[in-house]
Amino acid sequence: MGNIISYFDKLEDRTRAALSRHPIVYALIGGTSIVLFWRGVWMVADEIPFLTGPISILISTVVLLIVGLFVSFFIGDTILISGLKRGKRVDEKVISKLKTELELLNMAENKLSNIEHDIKSLKSEIRSLSLKKTKARH
Repeated sequence: MGNIISYFDKLEDRTRAALSRHPIVYALIGGTSIVLFWRGVWMVADEIPFLTGPISILISTVVLLIVGLFVSFFIGDTILISGLKRGKRVDEKVISKLKTELELLNMAENKLSNIEHDIKSLKSEIRSLSLKKTKARH
């Protein structure tokens, strides 16, 4: 059994590596496969006579709650964690980080401009000293 799992694990790694070089093809294969999977699940559910709409909702909610996927699927882990920590939402964090990076880049740009100005001043001083030495020799 371990050999079979190992084989398919390696096959998956090779397939992902090959498909990742062609993202559009990868997306088409993945998207189509997901739709076909859920179509199959839907068709199997249609074959079960007692599985009406309300019963389907009840069974799926109970199962999702038991396995711990209900809230994380519909809301998402990051939203829950940030809410528990009273932190910012992910999009707010990204904006905050971008503003910080922009401020750092602006500061670096200002420092580089100052350094550039200082270098030009030093070059100018060196030239004037060099000219004075040349005139003093003559």
